[in-house]
Amino acid sequence: MKHILGLSFICALLPFGFTAADPEARFKALYDKEWQFRLQEFPVLASSTGVKDYDHRLAHVGPADQLRRYEFWQSIQRELDQIDCRQLSRQSCINYRIFRRQLHSRLANYETRAYLIPFNSDWGFYIGWARLPDDTEFLETRDYHNYLSRLAEIPAVMDEYIGLMREGLASGISQPKVILQGRDKPIAQQIVDRAEASPFYRPFVEMPSFVEAGEQQKLRTAARRLIGREVIPAYRKLLDFMRKDYALNARDTLGASQLPGGQRYYREQIRHYATVEKSADEIHAIGLTEVARIRAEMDAIIDALDFDGDFADFVAFLRSDPQFYATTPHQLLAEASYWAKKMDGRLPQLFKRLPRQPYGIAPVPDEIAPFFTSGRYVGAPADARRGGYYWVNTYDLKNRPLYTLPALTLHEAAPGHHLQGAIALELSEQPPFRRNDYISAYGEGWALYAEKLGVEADIYETPYQHFGRLTYEMWRACRLVIDTGIHAKRWTREQAVDYLAGNTALSLHEVNTEIDRYISWPAQALSYKLGEYTIWQLRREAEGALQDAFDLRDFHDFILALGSVPLDILQDEVRRWVREQQ
Repeated sequence: MKHILGLSFICALLPFGFTAADPEARFKALYDKEWQFRLQEFPVLASSTGVKDYDHRLAHVGPADQLRRYEFWQSIQRELDQIDCRQLSRQSCINYRIFRRQLHSRLANYETRAYLIPFNSDWGFYIGWARLPDDTEFLETRDYHNYLSRLAEIPAVMDEYIGLMREGLASGISQPKVILQGRDKPIAQQIVDRAEASPFYRPFVEMPSFVEAGEQQKLRTAARRLIGREVIPAYRKLLDFMRKDYALNARDTLGASQLPGGQRYYREQIRHYATVEKSADEIHAIGLTEVARIRAEMDAIIDALDFDGDFADFVAFLRSDPQFYATTPHQLLAEASYWAKKMDGRLPQLFKRLPRQPYGIAPVPDEIAPFFTSGRYVGAPADARRGGYYWVNTYDLKNRPLYTLPALTLHEAAPGHHLQGAIALELSEQPPFRRNDYISAYGEGWALYAEKLGVEADIYETPYQHFGRLTYEMWRACRLVIDTGIHAKRWTREQAVDYLAGNTALSLHEVNTEIDRYISWPAQALSYKLGEYTIWQLRREAEGALQDAFDLRDFHDFILALGSVPLDILQDEVRRWVREQQ
């Protein structure tokens, strides 16, 4: 009775209309408001999440747009500061921590002026636009009109991006000059003599019957005019700027810490991608330890094969022997398909919950293949009339070894990116800002962990394939050393190339492509090994605590059911799960 009276007394003191649920409601209203703002500001994001209201627009990126977003997110941050995570439910507190981290990254992006560098060595806004013909779903006539309206915005937004890059050059905030060779190729490939030859025209070549014949003709005429007079000239303008201004005036330095304000810039990139509060020196040291451990396992395989030569000789043999290389793109794609289907059949050994969305296998698009990585997963929205895709790079086959293909397939398809991403799409109880987030340390850490799951599923068939998996793990361990070496310790490009080439069996083409990627995309490469390292630590903790009661499938299902979370939340939640199992 005293407890009831006490509760009544407390409630009587609360302001009229205030309830104990108010912190939850206030927080939900806040993130809903921010999400609606985000969809309006970034229309392609809205389209990718199934929101059709902004299908006719692109995101504008000029100085006024950057400032408007920054000031809005500052106001959201101030409101968030008035809510105490300890007053929220456990799930809401997880949401709160993720939302706060997202806000921090967005504010830091403006404060460090990271937006002045809108491209890296394998992606950029101009490549993303070139994907619009494939990523847009044409389900009704209005979709064609929206697509044309979106293309009509390219010239204005192109000018805004060029303006940002000019400001970056004047401020000393640019990509390093050393990585720019060949980066103009994806731009140049959009410049064609006839609009009909442009990839942007592809949706109009064959149109579905629901578009009336007369309307089809009008749409094709409008597309030819728009692409020929607006889109292609915009790409030509960007190409001229990249060749005549950017390539000549970009900075000669290499590391992110050498940018103006670069020390903070690199710290913020580490926070964003790796989601850890570790210094560059700490990360460098973890990398050196992991490199030494993996090298011992690689040496053991060489010894077991009775190979006549040392590590460098064995790597040279792998890089040069024809038995390890496909002779046609179809053969490489077929080989990747074999490993994918072999793993698909063994997924129930490792998981109880499997996603509904399927995936396919396709080559990396020709326009980006020469400087693109060996493979990439490209997801699809939950309501799309297509699955995800595992891209395999069929360019320059003599540099695409088959002995690393099983590990690559497990990483990009299943049980790696596709499995994790497709399950995340089904977590409908999570708010959209969380369900549509991709936290690199979690996603890439899981995908690297997935490569090693192939050992438990008996996927790898030869010592060379086991060595290929280890060379992939070594590759990610080397990233910890190289990324921090370049961006915090002033390594040269030659140091980085020698370190990666000397410790892995990656082809030399891929080594050079990867080093350019690390130079141009600070800290992103750290996320793989730090994420995988954390998952393995948590698994060993769980195995030790639960002993015979440990169920690997339950462990995996729990991690994937979290969706994309920072590493500190992953640690907290897995340890809570272990306590509950006990």
